[in-house]
Amino acid sequence: MSLDANDLILFALVMDAGSFSRAAERCGLPKSTLSRRITQLETKLGERLLTRSTRRLAITEFGEQILDHAKRLLEETEAASAMALHRQGMPRGVLRVSLPPDFVELDLTPLLLQYASSYPEVRLELDLSPRRVDLLAERFDLAVRAASRLPDDSTLVARKLCEMQGSLYASPAYLARYGPLEQPADLLNHVCLGAISGTGEALPWQLSRGAERWEGMPTGPLAANSRSLQRDLAAHGLGIVGLADRFAVKWVEQGLLKRVLPEWTLPTVTIWCVTPGRRLLPVRTTAFIDLLRTAMESQ
Repeated sequence: MSLDANDLILFALVMDAGSFSRAAERCGLPKSTLSRRITQLETKLGERLLTRSTRRLAITEFGEQILDHAKRLLEETEAASAMALHRQGMPRGVLRVSLPPDFVELDLTPLLLQYASSYPEVRLELDLSPRRVDLLAERFDLAVRAASRLPDDSTLVARKLCEMQGSLYASPAYLARYGPLEQPADLLNHVCLGAISGTGEALPWQLSRGAERWEGMPTGPLAANSRSLQRDLAAHGLGIVGLADRFAVKWVEQGLLKRVLPEWTLPTVTIWCVTPGRRLLPVRTTAFIDLLRTAMESQ
């Protein structure tokens, strides 16, 4: 059997448009030609792909199976066309990015200045919020998320930016007042600043030292979904906090924080860049991802 890939693409266009008339307008072919091509495709396949009436089109069960393949062909064709267009013109338009609020601590100013200078016709809209945005519904081009792993979602693509190691920290004044810790179980007798997820769920501390593991729920006067707020409060002696090491390094250098249980570490957190769909990304998006990755790796 010899199939014409173009006929499969036309089939995908018809189903996406919902009618032969709208599909004909999109692809620039006469409606009669489009209808004939689909009929020829059905003949080659030996089964009907859709049933037609004066009011609507209804896809058959076999058509549903073929449509999956046809959509992939259409996406690849559009991706190739987009690649050619990207190489021909200056990126423009709006780039909507969702970032965790604590990312302001990483000093993204050089990155943003370089991006604005390189792509002056792109309007960059940054949303710094702890909530997990819906990229598709809210029309975000990309979101940066921190997680050990991301849930499976066929509508999203995740690209790893970097990994962050975490540890426990407290101020020298706090440790002088309450004494040092010798083992993780000692945390149960200390003031701990807990973390909560975006859904309000309290998160336990999971510590490891080689093959050893310890888990416990931090208890104290405060829990928050802002690491920078927890860090600042810990630096003022309120309690022990769990932080990504790169968020604590400056405070350690200034003598405001000190590593607690230095042989024990929190789980490594991966920083992901998440984009909707599997189609080729616009240059304005890929350029921002590349700059962000460079900024993260240099810190």
